[in-house]
Amino acid sequence: MQEPKKTIKEWAVDDRPREKLRSKGAENLSNSELLGILLGSGTKTKSAVEVGKEILALAADNLNTLGKLSLKDLMKIDGIGEARAITIAAALELGRRRQAVDGKPITKIESSKDIARLMQAQLRDKTHEVFMAAFLNRANKILHVETISTGGITNTVADPRIILKKALEHNAVNIVLCHNHPSGNLKPSHADKLLTKKIKDAALLFDISVMDHLIVSEDGYYSFADDGEL
Repeated sequence: MQEPKKTIKEWAVDDRPREKLRSKGAENLSNSELLGILLGSGTKTKSAVEVGKEILALAADNLNTLGKLSLKDLMKIDGIGEARAITIAAALELGRRRQAVDGKPITKIESSKDIARLMQAQLRDKTHEVFMAAFLNRANKILHVETISTGGITNTVADPRIILKKALEHNAVNIVLCHNHPSGNLKPSHADKLLTKKIKDAALLFDISVMDHLIVSEDGYYSFADDGEL
């Protein structure tokens, strides 16, 4: 007869994730142990750490893939209900936001790298296209960043009227456009080029400049301005 699995409380003190974190530091815990702490407890047959291992297996042991899982994906695992799935999603979002402001917070755009760093952190885990815009003052300081539209896996549509309305609301004189390509292909499509020109031409009527349009993915970014497309 198979012996029942030990709960975390029955483990040796050094093997318990909370105690291990307290005595050795969070950096010495495995990903499954960190997930175990978030979960708090396991099931009747699995410890929290074992459930954590199942979560990681669902993401092929890749934290970037884990960040893309939906609540429904996480809830496919025995022992993960909606509350636990939300806890994991919240922890991943905190990590994402920390990355967005890692180092010196970006408040002024001085190059395409600045906007790329800001947007990549927000868009890297999206499995569908998202179109965003940053609205800047005359000194290129960020006044506001907003998601303009969301679309499918391969495309999204941004309405120039909405973008210009937002720019006027925030008294912006410069705009930086950005959208992601979940496929990882950074080459702008013909539709991307047409949309960029359409927004640029419309903005000029209000003395507003479209400074750049970036396409971002996990692996890098493409800048219309850097490539002479604006």
